[in-house]
Amino acid sequence: MKIKVDRDKIVKALKEVEGIEVTLENAEDAKEALDLILKKSQLFKGAEGKKLKDVIVTATQEYKTSAVEYNLIFTLEFVFASGVFTDAKTALIKEVQDFFAKY
Repeated sequence: MKIKVDRDKIVKALKEVEGIEVTLENAEDAKEALDLILKKSQLFKGAEGKKLKDVIVTATQEYKTSAVEYNLIFTLEFVFASGVFTDAKTALIKEVQDFFAKY
């Protein structure tokens, strides 16, 4: 399962959670920021969160008005342990979406 998160939302979340402001230029930067956010925030703290094996991050440029002005969007692919029910996956992903919607 995958979701899209705007670069600015990750930057703002990291600033609130960790107290640092960063620049995200690629998927590796976003992965590091996301790892920090997940460790410091209350996301995935319960038993359900342990079912998440990894989050794979890829970057996409989204052009709004011209070829010069673009926004970087990160796709977060959630990799779960085998045997995790769809309801549990959906609940965890919804939690992440709700978290980033605040920013």
